[in-house]
Amino acid sequence: MWSLYEAAQLRVHGENILEEAHDFTYANLKSISDQLSQSLTSQINESLKQPLHKAVPRIGARSYMSFYEEDPSHNKFLLTLAKLDFNMLQKLYQNEVGDITKWWKNEEFSRKIPYARDRVVEAYFWPLAISSDPKHSTARRLMTKLTACISILDDTYDAYATLEELELFTLAIQRWDISLIESLPDCMKVAFSAFLKIWDEIEPVTKSGNYSSLQHIQQAFYKLAQSYLVEAKWCHEAYIPTYDEYKENGVISSTLPLQIIAFLGLAGFATKQVCDWIISDPKIVKAVSLIGRLKDDMASHKFEQQREHVASGVECCMKQYNLSQEEANKLILKELGDYWKDIIEEYLKSNNIPRPVFDFIVNFGRISEFTYSNFEDKYTNVELLRDYVVELLLDPIVF
Repeated sequence: MWSLYEAAQLRVHGENILEEAHDFTYANLKSISDQLSQSLTSQINESLKQPLHKAVPRIGARSYMSFYEEDPSHNKFLLTLAKLDFNMLQKLYQNEVGDITKWWKNEEFSRKIPYARDRVVEAYFWPLAISSDPKHSTARRLMTKLTACISILDDTYDAYATLEELELFTLAIQRWDISLIESLPDCMKVAFSAFLKIWDEIEPVTKSGNYSSLQHIQQAFYKLAQSYLVEAKWCHEAYIPTYDEYKENGVISSTLPLQIIAFLGLAGFATKQVCDWIISDPKIVKAVSLIGRLKDDMASHKFEQQREHVASGVECCMKQYNLSQEEANKLILKELGDYWKDIIEEYLKSNNIPRPVFDFIVNFGRISEFTYSNFEDKYTNVELLRDYVVELLLDPIVF
C-alpha cells in the first residue's frame, strides 16, 4: 500500500485511477500507521508529510539511513559506505558555507544594509538541494551568493525604499548603470555594487566556448526587479490584483526563473539551446515557479497581513472567488497538485533537453515544498531549519 501511495505521486492529468489510489492509500496509511512498528510508523508518517518524489534528495538520504539501520536485514557494508560518503561530502559543504559566510561578513552587509536579512546558511540550502554533487561546488558557492543578493533585492523593495527610489533603482538595474543611483541612500548603492560584483564572479563560470549565459541571467535579474516594482506599486496604491493577475507576476517574483537559469549556467548546462528553451517559458518552469510563489504565500500570509505589504496570493484568491481563507487554501492546494502533474508530464516528454536540466528544475520544486511545508517559512524563521542544518552541515553520522 505504501509503495502504491508513492507511485501515485507520479500521476499526470487524466489518470483518475491513480487519483483514487492516492486518496485511498493516504487515508488508509494514516489510519493504520500507529498499528505498525515504531520505525515503520515513522517512515510512513514522514512519507505522508513529504512523499519521496517531492522530498529534497539530500534530506531524504540522511533520513533514510537512520531508518535503514534499524532494519534487521540491512547490509552492514552498504550502510558503512553510505555513512562514509555522507561524512566526506559534509566536510565539503562545511567549507563551502564557511567561504560564503566569510564573504558576507567581509562585505559587511549586516552593517551597510541593516534592513537586509542575514540568511546565508538558509540561502545555501537551496543550491545544495538542487545538486549535492561535489562537481557542482563552484555552482553552489556562487549560487548562494546570488541568492543572498536576491534576498537583499527583495528586502529593498519590500521593506525599505520609497516608490520613487525603487523606480530609479529598477532603471539602474535595467541599464546596469551605477551613475543613475547617485541620489539614492548609501545602503542602496552598496546593494547595487554587490550585484555588479556578483556578475564579475559569475561571468567566467558561465562561459562555454563562445557562448555565455550571463546576459540571460542579468535579464532575468532585471525582470525580477520589475516584478518587485509591480508589487511595490500595488502596495502603495492599496490595490488587490485578481488571483490570475497576481500569479502572472508571481511566476517572476517567485525568483525561480532567475535561479533556474543561473544554476544551469553555473553548472555548465546553459547552452544556447537550453537558454532558448528556458526563455520560451516552458510549462515546467512556470509550474515550479508557481509552486514556490504560492507555497511561500500560504506560509507567510498571516504574518505579512499584519504589516503594510502587497496582497498575497491567498488574499487575491479570496477576493476573486469570494472565499474564506480556509477555502482559498484548499483551492490553492488543489492547484499545487495540478502543477506537479504539469511537471511530471513535461519531464516524461522531454525531447532534446539534457535530463540533468529537468532534474535540477524538479529539485527547485522540492526545495520549495520543503521550505514552506506546514504553512511555515523555514527561510525567514530560522529556528524551523535548525535541526536540518545540524544534521546536514554540522553533525557527522556516527558509526
